[in-house]
Amino acid sequence: MPVENIDAAAPTEDLHAWEAGGADSAEALSAWVGARLAAYEEALAALLAVEGERTPENSLRLYDAAIEQLSLAGAQTGILNSVAADKVVRDQAQMEAQRVAQAASALSLNRAVYEALAAINLGGAGALAGAGAAIKHYVERTLLSYRLAGVDKDQATRDHLQSLHERATHLSLEFNRNIQEGAKTIETTEAELDGLPEDYLARHRPDADGHITLSTDPPEMQPVMTFAANAALRERMFLAYNTRAYPANRQILLDLLATRQEIAGVLGFRSWADLATADQMMGSAANVREFISKLAAASLDGARREHEMILEFARKHQPELTAIDITSRGYWYEQFRRSAFDFDSQSVRPYFPYAQVEAGVLETAARLFKVEFRRVLTAAWHPAVSVFEVFDGGQNVGRFYLDMHPREGKDKWFSAAPVVTGVRGRALPEAALICNFPGGEEGDLGLLQYSDVVTFFHEFGHLMHAILGGQTEWAGLSGFATEGDFIEVPSQMLEEFFHDEKLLQAFAKHYQTGETLPSEIIRKMKLAGAFGRADWVRSQLYYTTLSLDLHDRNPAGLDLDSTSKQLYQSLQPWTWMEGNRMYASFGHLTGYSSNYYTYAFDKVIALDFFAQFDPEDLLGCDAGGRYRKLVLEQGGSKPGRQMVRDFLGRDEEFSSFSQWLNEEFEGELPAASS
Repeated sequence: MPVENIDAAAPTEDLHAWEAGGADSAEALSAWVGARLAAYEEALAALLAVEGERTPENSLRLYDAAIEQLSLAGAQTGILNSVAADKVVRDQAQMEAQRVAQAASALSLNRAVYEALAAINLGGAGALAGAGAAIKHYVERTLLSYRLAGVDKDQATRDHLQSLHERATHLSLEFNRNIQEGAKTIETTEAELDGLPEDYLARHRPDADGHITLSTDPPEMQPVMTFAANAALRERMFLAYNTRAYPANRQILLDLLATRQEIAGVLGFRSWADLATADQMMGSAANVREFISKLAAASLDGARREHEMILEFARKHQPELTAIDITSRGYWYEQFRRSAFDFDSQSVRPYFPYAQVEAGVLETAARLFKVEFRRVLTAAWHPAVSVFEVFDGGQNVGRFYLDMHPREGKDKWFSAAPVVTGVRGRALPEAALICNFPGGEEGDLGLLQYSDVVTFFHEFGHLMHAILGGQTEWAGLSGFATEGDFIEVPSQMLEEFFHDEKLLQAFAKHYQTGETLPSEIIRKMKLAGAFGRADWVRSQLYYTTLSLDLHDRNPAGLDLDSTSKQLYQSLQPWTWMEGNRMYASFGHLTGYSSNYYTYAFDKVIALDFFAQFDPEDLLGCDAGGRYRKLVLEQGGSKPGRQMVRDFLGRDEEFSSFSQWLNEEFEGELPAASS
């Protein structure tokens, strides 16, 4: 799939904050947000002024127009808060994001709007009758969200709830900003970098005093934790990475947990976890715990066996070892895979320079979803951002932005985010990837580890969901607008395509020789990659249970350090490292709150979905078209449960997940030598 460079037509002036100067000027950003909120208020006023019988056309349309403006403002203030080059603009974006969140909170408690929506006649025939199921789902889900917000409470209680939500929003934004801007550095020497790849060493030369400075940004942190032979270096990097927002975020998190618990109590819920799951596929905190128990039972034996094998192997090299600590887990897994599977993860990096991987991911998605991508020459929020438009049958159906390498002040994680909510006939959907892959600097090809390539596929799955699901006629049903615990299905499903040999060999070419990644190396890579899946599930159990436990109890007197440590020790065999404050930089605690279980739950669904594809023709079989039509294109037009049944013909089953989890133990594992 060639990617063309074309001049993009100038977008509507008020569609992008950066077109109005909002990426460079705090004042311009504030004015742009103000215009969006004014349009939002105008649509609400028109909604409340409707006289006579309320219909989807005369009432839901106006509510949806308000949601469209609120979504636009929220999406782009969120992006600029994460990526703007100027800290003054990032600070303003954070304030504007809070202003948008306050408007959303007020809307969720607006009884007049609730009553207007509740009065809509959904039973009659007419122009919208063909889309009746989607409209009913939209209205019913919206009314449920109002009731869960407390719209039926008295005015004083609603005012109190709004103040609590505003406080929670402020705390969440502050928590995430501290993570974003809390990057640390450590000092090391050339001798301590033994085991690191040559290109890493070339980028980190000692200064005149023999010192080398490393940051906690992922492209510098992850290779240390995987390849560095020096245990002291790994420990320093681990502690720097896991304290980069400590101590500031400790009290912020405690305050956030207390605020959320108070909200839940006012609304009559036992805990925030029960409130946060009430409108999700899972339904309740009790159901989450039942799912956690199932995961724990399925992974326990495999995780124990993996740990025993890793520890036995490590002792051959270091006989004095009695245990492996949390900072050495990744290193010893890498060493074991090299020995047992004859696979060195560094060996595939020359086949994965960033530019080739980007082209390969785009080619895969284009073939799978029958679309075309064209690079466009248009301004974004930073010169490093690449912009692409999406074409379907020759028609432009959306745009996406790739902001893929780290820079100062930018959010240091990997995520997909909406930019413009798509509404059929009004606005094309736009989305962005905010990532931190190696590369992006002169002379740095950005050689990726295979796990980086999997992450790229994962995030691109989110992006295609936003674009293909953004073709609905309702902003409130567009793109990512599913239940929160369905949103990781498209991303985790696309991850699985990385493991296809023919697909990989289409773009995995050695950057120096042009050699295609050999089949034998792919076979070894897949075997090595399968080893450790039970341990991955145990890690997910830790994050899942921690996020649930913190939100499923009264936080008064909560000791974050002892809670996180004791839970880790109950689920993981690796020795805890004192001084680990991971909770202070666990950003998902603000977004998913209690519902981090989404990743594991959606992995079960995603693997069942992927099992429907023909392994001999992943990109050409009819499953791709059905998946696009029955899942991605629906956006939020149907409940997640219904989309699962539409695609599978049944509810998801655990069998594909169990097969995936136990694949590493099918047959005899090779013995690791010393």
